[in-house]
Amino acid sequence: MDKEQKFIPYGRQWIDEDDINAVVEVLRGDYLTTGPKIKEFEENLAKYTGAKYAVAISNGTAALHAACFAAGIKEGDEVITTPITFAASANCLLYMGAKPVFADIDPDTYNIDPKEIRAKITEKTKAIIPVHFTGQPCDMDEILRIAKEYNLLVIEDGAHAIGAEYKGRKIGILGDMTTFSFHPVKHITTGEGGAITTNSEELYKKLTLFRTHGITREKEELLENHGSWYYEQQYLGYNYRMTDIQAALGISQLKKSDRFLQLRRDYAKLYTEAFESINELVVPYQLDGTNSSWHLYILKLKPERLDCDRKKIFEELQARKIGVNVHYIPVYYHPFYKKLGYIKGLCPQAEDFYERIITLPLFPKMEREDVRYVISNVKDVLQKHII
Repeated sequence: MDKEQKFIPYGRQWIDEDDINAVVEVLRGDYLTTGPKIKEFEENLAKYTGAKYAVAISNGTAALHAACFAAGIKEGDEVITTPITFAASANCLLYMGAKPVFADIDPDTYNIDPKEIRAKITEKTKAIIPVHFTGQPCDMDEILRIAKEYNLLVIEDGAHAIGAEYKGRKIGILGDMTTFSFHPVKHITTGEGGAITTNSEELYKKLTLFRTHGITREKEELLENHGSWYYEQQYLGYNYRMTDIQAALGISQLKKSDRFLQLRRDYAKLYTEAFESINELVVPYQLDGTNSSWHLYILKLKPERLDCDRKKIFEELQARKIGVNVHYIPVYYHPFYKKLGYIKGLCPQAEDFYERIITLPLFPKMEREDVRYVISNVKDVLQKHII
């Protein structure tokens, strides 16, 4: 009797005994919250990305919020970003009282289109938040050129892209700041957790203050000094601290990051080789000079060649215990954004993309047998619906 097929999620963490032991060591020590492991993790992350500074923070959304604060984004400002992202990439602007402006995507890369960025710039534009969607780096040369021309800050959303490379440089050092997420479906995990990298000492100091209520104890930063016990709140910050428990896990996970990356790239290659000749599908395109970290593997359907819509294909794959997903619903489709006045039709390429896509399982803990099972069933389901 054949064994029952297990469910294959679209993403899942890889935790081993090294990770567990690293966390247990902290639990047996003196520091559980903000202690020496935070600094160690930040130093390791800065070295890995090539950045001068890294700031560990409670999650990826907090990282975006902190970056917007450090950038000086305020009420009345406009910031340009993509609609094909998780809502946090735009929500962080609303936290600051600013207005998200959505620029359409490049139909090949699915990343924000620099031409569309340029078209959306006004006198109120303060910054650009390009999202390295799926782990594929954006066209950063052109984005940075636009930013320089209009004196705009660039906050890269690298939640999908730790380890990704753009023209030989890792994501994390190209813009003014880069944010990362360490949620369990990401490349490495700290449970919840995030970070911001930057080469600017000024931004670094603002970020570290923001995550600790805006409070500093650093003698050289104090406006007054009444003794060794003294501290000051200089900004209205938040409690966005990461714990030493999380940082210990992150240190251990970061050691395995390159191995995780290679597995993702290997599995993505198997998918592409299997699907690139199927006329009913479009496989991911890779921009010249980039090396994706492959957080997601997205197939784009050609519904005009099928007798059904995306929903039918999606449900049939789920019925076969394949944890397909859709990344993402355009941000301005959400009811909250509709209430703010955003309407359909803003970004035609993004809207067309959303109607056609399915995300396949892709994570290091997968086995090649899992990849083959996904490939076989995608082909089988499609075959039944080809016109």
